[in-house]
Amino acid sequence: MNRKWMFLFLMLASLTLTSGCWSKKELTDLAFVSALGIDKNEEGRYVGTIQIINPANVAGGLQGGGGGQAPSITTYSATGDNMVEMSRRASTTISRRLYYAHTNLVVINDGLAKEEGITKILDAFDRDPEFRTTATIVIAHNTKAADILKTLTGVDNIPANKVIKTLKFTEQRWGEHMEISIQDGIKDLVSLGKEPVISGFRVNGNAKQGKKLENIQQSTLDATLQADGLAVFKDGKLVDWFQGETARGVTWILDKIKGTDINIKWEGEKEAIAYQVLRQKTKVSANVKNGQPKISIHVRAEGDIGEVTVPVDLTDPSVLLNIEKALEKEIQKEIHNAIQRAQKEQSDIFGFGEAVHRSDPKAWKKLKQDWNDVHFPELKVDVKVEAFVRRTGLRNKPYFSNMENNQ
Repeated sequence: MNRKWMFLFLMLASLTLTSGCWSKKELTDLAFVSALGIDKNEEGRYVGTIQIINPANVAGGLQGGGGGQAPSITTYSATGDNMVEMSRRASTTISRRLYYAHTNLVVINDGLAKEEGITKILDAFDRDPEFRTTATIVIAHNTKAADILKTLTGVDNIPANKVIKTLKFTEQRWGEHMEISIQDGIKDLVSLGKEPVISGFRVNGNAKQGKKLENIQQSTLDATLQADGLAVFKDGKLVDWFQGETARGVTWILDKIKGTDINIKWEGEKEAIAYQVLRQKTKVSANVKNGQPKISIHVRAEGDIGEVTVPVDLTDPSVLLNIEKALEKEIQKEIHNAIQRAQKEQSDIFGFGEAVHRSDPKAWKKLKQDWNDVHFPELKVDVKVEAFVRRTGLRNKPYFSNMENNQ
């Protein structure tokens, strides 16, 4: 019996230690930050743009007073010599405590990324226990980060969601951009065998008009947010921008192509056949011989014929074989262009160094210190591509082929 009473006493005593609401946060005291933009002013101080969600406007269908439309977000600006000071200075203008647990987007100015780099900024985010490192990071290309966060968007009520969804779907459909998180950026920064590559965004149109409510009250927007290129980094600093097919060459190597369109020449006509990639797999391997590393890339792509603008018989196996060969050459060209540009910038954004490390750890110990500056620019890369046409659509021959035959 004494043991039972002693056990009961200990249970009751432990309850006094576990009860209470010491860390409670009232919703009415919190400002939910959806995105954070970082620029630098002429004095060299950080300028943070904080995009805060207006819960009442989002939940109420964006209906403001008098039946008019009200924005779903409000932006504030604050300055500081570092990220912490910038965030805490914002309390002088915001009546609520900034809550970063739901922040899903970080936008960094390209000038800041070029001059100072992103290492200090990502370090500050990684130290903050409230900030999610799964948040997406983008680079503001030829525009201020503040302009991107202040631009009101039409379809997606919250601009941060517009940026993230655009990255997601253009990665699936077009293949020239990638969704990169803070933790991905940090991982690439600390790796000796890989440099970061981050998607860019810009304001397309009149940035001043985009900040006004009228921008989303018309069918044609004065300003829209658009994905724009891949930012290439070296030692944490932005060194170059890859656009178009060169950017897609990067995503081919990184095995990030989920879907895209490749146009090939046929019988002297440019972009005569459109090939839709549906499935793709890239394997990167390394081999070190006599102290010299060599990289092998194997790409396997499968897809359908999406459009044909020249007379061609798609029932002929030899024709399909020639189309596949032309596709292989086009993909190889994009990959080689991306590698040559990266080697010129001495930035291994493909992770070739990591492949060497996996293949031969002992050799990597000798190569890693001078990898970007000495070994990577002279690296030999063998690219093999296999492209397959799985379907030709609902028609084997274009309509105009029959018309020409009748004539």
